Amino acid sequence: MTGPVVVASDLDRTLIYSEGALALDMPDALAPRLLCVEVYERRPLSYVTEAAAGLLEELARAAVFVPTTTRTREQYGRIRLPGPPAPYAICANGGHLLVDGVSDPDWHGRVREALSAGCAPLAEVREHLVRSADPAWLLKERVAEDLFAYLVVDRALLPEAWVKDLAGWAAERGWTVSLQGRKVYAVPGPLTKSAAVTEVARRTGASEVLAAGDSLLDADLLMAADRGWRPGHGELAETGWSVAHVDGLAERGVAAGEQILRAMLRAAAR
Repeated sequence: MTGPVVVASDLDRTLIYSEGALALDMPDALAPRLLCVEVYERRPLSYVTEAAAGLLEELARAAVFVPTTTRTREQYGRIRLPGPPAPYAICANGGHLLVDGVSDPDWHGRVREALSAGCAPLAEVREHLVRSADPAWLLKERVAEDLFAYLVVDRALLPEAWVKDLAGWAAERGWTVSLQGRKVYAVPGPLTKSAAVTEVARRTGASEVLAAGDSLLDADLLMAADRGWRPGHGELAETGWSVAHVDGLAERGVAAGEQILRAMLRAAAR
């Protein structure tokens, strides 16, 4: 007997979209009906199309669907995806592996050990982020799950050269930098979505792993999958990132999320 198909997908700007990321560039009368899947501070925040909602429910029946996100556990907990609760979910870019909604302590311990051995400490990176950022465009500074750091910035004022310089500085210390919307992430190199998904595949005896993502922090996930998809927006699309087994879609915004789900469902049902 063959094992199940594991479907690991990034969430923000891959499957779910904030108002600013919807990219509804069609005439109003042709815009898709939307379903809100996240509320924050009593306001709707993230959406999928109604068609995508139905596809998610079908996918959860056809495969082991694994939400795979850089969000913290608290941020992930705000999302209400259609279909049954996911048996596994990956938060904090692989720092937490949730099993039936609860973080696996053994996995988290292994992650901590890898970070201690493989890269500069968080305190050093955080201090550099704050010291080098310009108050003219820095809006907020945050640490996520005591694992990585990020800045919320005014994207219009953010110098590209600063991001490039930061990426070089971070790489020398074993860290990765990713610019996603208004957030600049600094993430330890050993902290990866792919490692956590590989663990889920091992536990489930998966016969195949499918993946989707839009940012630099999703590249390792897509590389490790048997087949993958990326939307027509995001860091990977903007840099022309491609590998043979990952399909780059032309669709952008919430329409891309729907198309990714269609493709995953077809692949999982084979």
